[in-house]
Amino acid sequence: MKELTPTGKLRVGVNLGNFLLVQRNADGSIRGIVPDLAQELARRLGVAAELRQYEKVGDVADGAKKGEWDVAFIGAEPQRAAEIDFTEPYVEIEACYLVPAGSPIKSIAEVDHQGVRIAVAARSAYHLWLERNIKHATLVVGDSIAGSYQRFVEEKLEVLAGLKPKLLEDASKLPGSRILEGNFTAVQQAIGTPKGRPEGAAYLREFAQDAKASGLVAQLIARHGIKGLSVAE
Repeated sequence: MKELTPTGKLRVGVNLGNFLLVQRNADGSIRGIVPDLAQELARRLGVAAELRQYEKVGDVADGAKKGEWDVAFIGAEPQRAAEIDFTEPYVEIEACYLVPAGSPIKSIAEVDHQGVRIAVAARSAYHLWLERNIKHATLVVGDSIAGSYQRFVEEKLEVLAGLKPKLLEDASKLPGSRILEGNFTAVQQAIGTPKGRPEGAAYLREFAQDAKASGLVAQLIARHGIKGLSVAE
């Protein structure tokens, strides 16, 4: 309790940029899988949840160093693990490539070549993956998911990287565009707490395992009607 609720409340960092896990209501309140899991975690701890909203995932990650939250629902990436202790993932989301109409690129293997420009959302989990793994193509970074789409369209880039459910929406707006078969990675969403809270981290690992094993995560995916999410194994 001292490690997870030092202020007497469970301060939860929530990334509004992940539309699959969090949706915003007209009145500014939020709903979705992450808010529901946060409330369940707070219930088990016997405290109130204080949902701290961030527009971008990078800002959530920065909040660990600033002491702004005690628990966050965020993609588990090696770059973030220097500041955050993560649970096992509770859901996975496919990250894929979209190419415009008439593109000669037919497969994922053809993307990482000289002259190929990939639009990507800044500091997203798949952006961090691409930074580690892309050797020849050029990453063109947008300030958000919407920003990466805008750069892809306006600058006539060769590839747009993104989460498959969002790319399906994007493809419907771009006649002739295609999502390349397969995925280049699967973003693993986990629960994290700032480094230096070993007992809190252990409790969160147990919570994440139970949320999956009990069927809670699957129930929440179904309740909110989210397509493109799967319970992590």
